[in-house]
Amino acid sequence: MSKTKVLLVGAAGETGGSIANGLLDTGDFEVIALVRPISAQKPAITRLQDRGIQIRKCDLKAPEEELIEALAEIDVVISCVGPAEQQDQIPLAKAAKKTGVKRFVPCGFITVCPPGGIMWLRDEKLSTTRFASSGFPIPSSMSAGGTSWPTPVSPSGRVDYAMTSGNDEIIGDGNMPTALTDLRDIGRYMAMIISDPRTLNKKILAYNLVSTQNKIYDLMEQLSEEKIDRNYVPEETICSRVVAARQASETYPFDPIKFIPRYLAEYQLSWGIRGDNNPEYAKYLGYHTTQDLYPEFQPTDFCEYLEQVIRGSAKGVYTDRVISRKHQRHFPRTESSDSLYTRIFPRTESSDSLMSR
Repeated sequence: MSKTKVLLVGAAGETGGSIANGLLDTGDFEVIALVRPISAQKPAITRLQDRGIQIRKCDLKAPEEELIEALAEIDVVISCVGPAEQQDQIPLAKAAKKTGVKRFVPCGFITVCPPGGIMWLRDEKLSTTRFASSGFPIPSSMSAGGTSWPTPVSPSGRVDYAMTSGNDEIIGDGNMPTALTDLRDIGRYMAMIISDPRTLNKKILAYNLVSTQNKIYDLMEQLSEEKIDRNYVPEETICSRVVAARQASETYPFDPIKFIPRYLAEYQLSWGIRGDNNPEYAKYLGYHTTQDLYPEFQPTDFCEYLEQVIRGSAKGVYTDRVISRKHQRHFPRTESSDSLYTRIFPRTESSDSLMSR
């Protein structure tokens, strides 16, 4: 039986790497990475080739005939592009339609949130999904992952290597339930989703468990035997950040200096204050959940992950993009992603409409 040929865009990234792993581990897929010609010689791409992943060179902004050539004999396209590249998927979707691709998975990897002004990045991703499923009908799937495993700060600093910016903040009162996913499981979920006819033209919430920040801190204190300071950030501060970031990004929304603070602030508003990122609300919005679709699936255990973090054997997420707290002292503030908050988020009046929309 021939293997399903999957073209993976963004295979060298965090999400794309997890998907590559998940697909390869099943043995049912032939994974082909689409990379920019200028990136073909980068070490990350070479490592993909060493694992048996075929490389096809083509830029998403290339002429349609080149995209069609890159999509030759492909069964499934999975896109893991960056925040500023969401619209670049549309030419790829057009070419996929013309070449007879059986399933197109746009980059919908983000927390659950209603459309229409709560999260700018969520709306950007949704616009591409709508194009793929209506403008040029392709049997598409959309997978929204719960937020990735958070790692609380420990006084000893031994878990700093696994942190990303903002991990020392507890949003609101810390009791808002949110869906959580281990990055390593994203690929395992995707292997099931793209093989399942029930997921055609459906929105899927892939998650491992639902918890709160306070419960996560409690567990971390129990496992590490350290008392962890809890930095609660009130709703007013989150809303002020959102208002300031939106004002700053209105003119140049695709400038990373503008949209990264906006995404981070709106992300905290959505899951931490509004409580959007939970399975029940996802079902209300029309999502299907992996726990309903695949009840036999055994996800990575969160407690085991925290134990790995404490032992120093866990892998940090986005370590190539975010400078951890431990290493920030070696860099000027302007080189730290955390400095975006202080430069972009001055104190402003918050708006009640952020919660009522």
